[in-house]
Amino acid sequence: MTENITLAVDAMGGDDAPNVVIEGAALALEAEPSLHIMLCGPDEVVTPFAASHGRCSAIPTTQVIGMAEHPANAVRTKKDSSIVRGCALVKEGKAQGFFSAGSTGACLAAATLVMGRAKGVKRPALGVIVPAYERPVFFADVGANADCKPEYLLQFAKMGAIYMQSVMGVKAPRVGLLNIGEEETKGSAFALEAHALLAEKLPEFAGNCEGGDLMAGAFDVVITDGFTGNVCLKTIEGTSKVLFRYVKDALTSSIPAKMGAVLVKGSLSQLKAKLDPDRFGGTPLLGVKGTCIVGHGSSGACAIKNGILAGCAQVREGVSDKIAAAFAGASEGEASCS
Repeated sequence: MTENITLAVDAMGGDDAPNVVIEGAALALEAEPSLHIMLCGPDEVVTPFAASHGRCSAIPTTQVIGMAEHPANAVRTKKDSSIVRGCALVKEGKAQGFFSAGSTGACLAAATLVMGRAKGVKRPALGVIVPAYERPVFFADVGANADCKPEYLLQFAKMGAIYMQSVMGVKAPRVGLLNIGEEETKGSAFALEAHALLAEKLPEFAGNCEGGDLMAGAFDVVITDGFTGNVCLKTIEGTSKVLFRYVKDALTSSIPAKMGAVLVKGSLSQLKAKLDPDRFGGTPLLGVKGTCIVGHGSSGACAIKNGILAGCAQVREGVSDKIAAAFAGASEGEASCS
């Protein structure tokens, strides 16, 4: 357990940076007394904020990685960017984690190339907490690895189980493999091979998870390749937005409907809050040396705050250390999540 937590924060990450980031950073500092922020960005942005906020250090940088830039090339050529400098602070031991709502690809590249992978981890996994009906579900990979091997999914499952045990308090996570049917004989050749490996090597494996079961909360951890996971996640997000638009249209379609809307306004607000991705603030990249949380580019101040606090929770529970310990010295497919 860690008492004092230091996180590097990218002041230039996000569509509305830097204003929304520094607002979210202020909210995070207010909410978490043990937090110290190392704010990375242009001097004229980070220095005044650090001067007016306790427990914040300014890390002036001269470069910014844009959303449209090639991630790996940008990380290699822009050594003094807010993303690369933030990850370097973790590598140097000056910070325990890094948060950015900037380019996801650049964050993944910097975390992998600068912070480095934990020993024994073949591919880091980008996971997200899905607000499923029964209980939150950790869903990975959602974009870090478009092409996967079955052994990668085994590692994603182990890391996801560690995350759910440590951060979400799930004692015995049920792990599912996203597939087109619940029967073990269903799916592509890749899915069949992954299922066989998980069934053999992972005690927590509970079988295939159909698409409809993901939001039902039938599992605690659901894994897939990054291509499928990203498409699935964006489909869920898009469907949620369209559904609320339909509900809004229905409740404003007539005078009686508007009167009914007044009665259910509170309940609908609670539902919207429950499904709001800003509630979790960002997606953890598991399998690197340190904590890395990637926020959505459209994040508001509340989402930035929650993303930073998610990083605090991951550091406090020692998730990165537990993953490193689980995989250190283990041969392929034999790391334990206990």
